Amino acid sequence: MRPLRGIGLKLGSVLIFIVMSAMIKTTAAHVPAGQAVFFRSFFAIPVIVVWLMMRHELRTGFRTVNPLGHVWRGLMGTCAMGLGFAGLGYLPLPEVTAIGYAAPLLTVIFAAMFLGEEVRAFRITAVILGLTGVMIVLSPRLTLIEGETTGHREAFGAMLVLGGAVFAALAQVFVSKLVLTERTPAIVFWFSLTATGLSFLTLPFGWVVPTPLEAVTLIGAGLLGGVGQILLTSSYREADASVVAPFDYASMIFALLIGYYVFAEVPSWTMLGGAALVVLAGVLIIWRERKLGLERAQRRKAMSPQG
Repeated sequence: MRPLRGIGLKLGSVLIFIVMSAMIKTTAAHVPAGQAVFFRSFFAIPVIVVWLMMRHELRTGFRTVNPLGHVWRGLMGTCAMGLGFAGLGYLPLPEVTAIGYAAPLLTVIFAAMFLGEEVRAFRITAVILGLTGVMIVLSPRLTLIEGETTGHREAFGAMLVLGGAVFAALAQVFVSKLVLTERTPAIVFWFSLTATGLSFLTLPFGWVVPTPLEAVTLIGAGLLGGVGQILLTSSYREADASVVAPFDYASMIFALLIGYYVFAEVPSWTMLGGAALVVLAGVLIIWRERKLGLERAQRRKAMSPQG
């Protein structure tokens, strides 16, 4: 285990995904979200295939014993991606990032509902705290005091991003099932392939001919998405999940910087306060999971014949 290397890889993946989202955002006014999903998924495939070849895992990447599970995971993940990309056209980048933090909190709820996982008072309290933070972030978008068209657009965008977080949480539930029978390369490869195929279902809703700059930007976003996925996967090979997972929240720092310097987006104190609560809740859940994991490991060691 090389924790510092794992942390570095995780931070690299977080930065790449935020840059990718910013690139998608620059095209959102003209390019439909479903078309952006196609570029993001299709152009990630060559990167992933080359990575699997370099690791001599190409056969593993294609091999699956649960194709239907990949389809369901792909459907949930594609919906999450599409709604998130659509929301980028309505809301500032840091706000989209903050609302997206609802996904791991909702995963706790869905895991209890669909996987029968036990959820104790500590995690329930942390989830409530985090969802309160999400509501604080959403509150200015849902009051619609002004009654202006802009307010309605932003409220619609907030609902899109929140819906994306719901589907992202459901996708994680399906991933939790897939890891029982599938290897990580297969999960990564088949998601990109499934998302590419599903993106064509949005063709009737209107695809456009992107400008040369938009095409280059979207292709770059897809390539970066593939690199980010590789760095993310590699980070969990180098260090325990409990070590690298908290660095997901560095995305807020990157989103704030890119939002301010690229899109001239100035965050409100309400958004920052709500985001802080969500981050705190997420870190508490990760800390609790790490503590429980250490306790379980100690019990197994004590019960083993060599213990």
